Amino acid sequence: MTEYVMAEDLGTLSRNGAIKLHGPAGFEGMRKAGRLAADILDALVPHVVPGVTTGEIDDIVREHTLRGGGIPATLNYRGYTHSCCTSINHVICHGIPGDRVLRDGDIVNIDVTPIVDGWHGDTSRMFLVGDVPIKAKRLVDVTYECLMLGIEQAKPGNRMGDIAHVIQSHAEKYRYGVVRDFCGHGVGQLFHDAPEVVHAGRPGTGPELRPGMFFTIEPMINIGKPSVKMLDDGWTAVTRDKTLSAQFEHSIGITETGCEIFTESPKGLHRPPY
Repeated sequence: MTEYVMAEDLGTLSRNGAIKLHGPAGFEGMRKAGRLAADILDALVPHVVPGVTTGEIDDIVREHTLRGGGIPATLNYRGYTHSCCTSINHVICHGIPGDRVLRDGDIVNIDVTPIVDGWHGDTSRMFLVGDVPIKAKRLVDVTYECLMLGIEQAKPGNRMGDIAHVIQSHAEKYRYGVVRDFCGHGVGQLFHDAPEVVHAGRPGTGPELRPGMFFTIEPMINIGKPSVKMLDDGWTAVTRDKTLSAQFEHSIGITETGCEIFTESPKGLHRPPY
């Protein structure tokens, strides 16, 4: 049975399986963190071009995060030594920035999580590098649609399975594969918390959505099969069949009437082309 607790009643923050419900102070904290996260991705738009390295992108993310009064949550997280993740083409998630040069026709997901006053703003967007093939553009468009359809289901009284089902149904209309190995998660003063937010499932199942819940929705959609392969670095997840993968992510909070997107772009740069 799902347990819900008021976050303000907890003396110390820990992940104990209970779903935290937040009040006005939590919403304000997440707005600030989410705004910086969105600003960072907005600032990257002119830099994600052929010839730039993913390491250079990581440097921009780190500098913008610090300048905005935040700290990159991924920096030194479980041994990870970078300020963002850069997942290119068949990389599903957790691609490590480095010397890889972006090439014309690449698609890349950039995932950032600044911590602002103890709150985590977790978000990612797809970027098109130069002239991208139509097949890749369609995958990116459908993945964004999956995210937003899932967010439409994020309202009091619905269940996590309602979010999962609409995402899965939309992706599979295009014969795409929905990744099951990774999921969204509770977020707030902890980077990863309860509940798990799966992106494939049956309507009417899973935890009930209640006002004050904070979590990410972050569907990972493959052109091919949903199967995942982990690389030897222990972080990078790729499609087993080497087909393209795309992902978008928002952090949201359940309100009395629906949900609030904390990480929406203030410049309206919601999906490419930007």
